[in-house]
Amino acid sequence: MMQKKELGKTDMQLTPIGFGSWAIGGAGWAYGWGAQDDGDAIAAIERAVELGINWIDTAAVYGLGHSEELVGKAVAGMKQRPYIFTKCSMVWNAERQVSFSLKADSIRRECEASLKRLQVDAIDLYQIHWPNPDTDLEAGWTEMARLQEEGLVRHIGVSNFSVDQLRRIIPIAPVASLQPPYSMLRPAVEKEILPFCLEQSIGVIVYSPMLSGMLSGAMSRERAENFSPDDWRRQNKEFQEPRLSLNLELVELLKKIGAPYGRSAGEVAIAWTLRNPAVTGAIVGGRNAAQVEGIIGAGEFRLSGEEIERIGHCLAGMPK
Repeated sequence: MMQKKELGKTDMQLTPIGFGSWAIGGAGWAYGWGAQDDGDAIAAIERAVELGINWIDTAAVYGLGHSEELVGKAVAGMKQRPYIFTKCSMVWNAERQVSFSLKADSIRRECEASLKRLQVDAIDLYQIHWPNPDTDLEAGWTEMARLQEEGLVRHIGVSNFSVDQLRRIIPIAPVASLQPPYSMLRPAVEKEILPFCLEQSIGVIVYSPMLSGMLSGAMSRERAENFSPDDWRRQNKEFQEPRLSLNLELVELLKKIGAPYGRSAGEVAIAWTLRNPAVTGAIVGGRNAAQVEGIIGAGEFRLSGEEIERIGHCLAGMPK
């Protein structure tokens, strides 16, 4: 059984990994991962819940509403529904162009639309996706607190905020959680953000612990070179030389560490993020049931001090 951990000061006990719904949003928008079969997406969510994962993280903007619709369909018939977390502040127009808004009326409209797509009466955790525009942070957070008071959302959190930005909104209403990027290749939050969250009892759910599949163990040079034209990772320097070769070397080490335990490189990468005491859980995407089965072991896997040291030594030799 996966040991649960309380998210900040909320009453929610979360499994160490949650299901991430970015990639299942499909193609046809600026940050898409290419074509996605909806049947596979629903099967992935169902399998995640069957295997004990008790929270799903999505966002209105993923697939421009499509990811939320799929999550809504997948959980509709479940006896024991997982917690559902979603995000606001990235909006789109009729031409499918994405922009940012933290205006109160925009956040309210987004919340109402998300509730419909997800087919729920209240969102368990509603998060500001990006602190953009920065000047509207206080106004946006004030509206988030109103939605909570009205019972449309149970808890409110943020994503991609700095410590300074957290400090600005905490006096308005408590912050249940922060969602930052965190992986071996993106450890920046260890310096200031994670210690601050620990000190303030703010829950932390990290995203991209496998850096969008790079550390999964399934990535290869050939696969990276053949991403579909509408896969956003084509533009990511981690999937291009010279970094690609170095990252694939790191993955070989992760495979070696995982092998004696029957764990994949991806499961080792996820466990590495969970070793940090500030981290409540990690968001892990899955585009089909098999991908979910390939990461579930991370929920119970703990790295030894010596294994963490070996990974640290390898990372130290990589260019920043």
